[in-house]
Amino acid sequence: MSSMPKIALLDYQAGNLHSVSKALERAGGDVEIISRPVDMKKFSAIVLPGVGNFGDCAKKCREHKFDHLVLNWIDCGKPFLGICVGLQLLLEESEEAPGVPGLALFNGKVKLFKPEEHSLKVPQMGWNQVLQKKKSPLFNGISDNSYFYFVHSYYVAPEDEKIIVGETEYGIKYCSFIQKENVYATQFHPEKSQKNGIKFLENFVKIC
Repeated sequence: MSSMPKIALLDYQAGNLHSVSKALERAGGDVEIISRPVDMKKFSAIVLPGVGNFGDCAKKCREHKFDHLVLNWIDCGKPFLGICVGLQLLLEESEEAPGVPGLALFNGKVKLFKPEEHSLKVPQMGWNQVLQKKKSPLFNGISDNSYFYFVHSYYVAPEDEKIIVGETEYGIKYCSFIQKENVYATQFHPEKSQKNGIKFLENFVKIC
């Protein structure tokens, strides 16, 4: 029997599952990809990835009945990690898909970068720094202002600024990492962020 924490990686046809799964395994997790709710007693943590359109991801998440699964899991106080659109779905709504609700775990909106105001390319694609506003167990062993990999046109703007643990500058300073109790969620892709990303995921696995 494996002594590694068993992690449920949610497959709702909206995530880069192969890369995320391999990175979590490399970080010490025992990963199982699930495409529907199952008996969750064997799992220590949930990871919700997401790539693409907010509206499509929100609809697919509900079609796979992962909305209630995620919220109930979080309510039980167990470790949860959201990645990219997996972060954005935790808010109420997005400018990318007006009228399509998110999971509304946090109050706030997902907003579009406005290149005409900042003379920057959208989407942001490539390496950028993460300012550690507060301490987090997931930043253990990672220097402040370290680089992580980003691919996105939209960013989260939570109403409660106390949950913003990491910030990044791209024309504006925006939230790139949220943490509240057992909930951790990143705009960057740790699975594509080489040694910093693997260290980040190792730290997540350790708390599972």
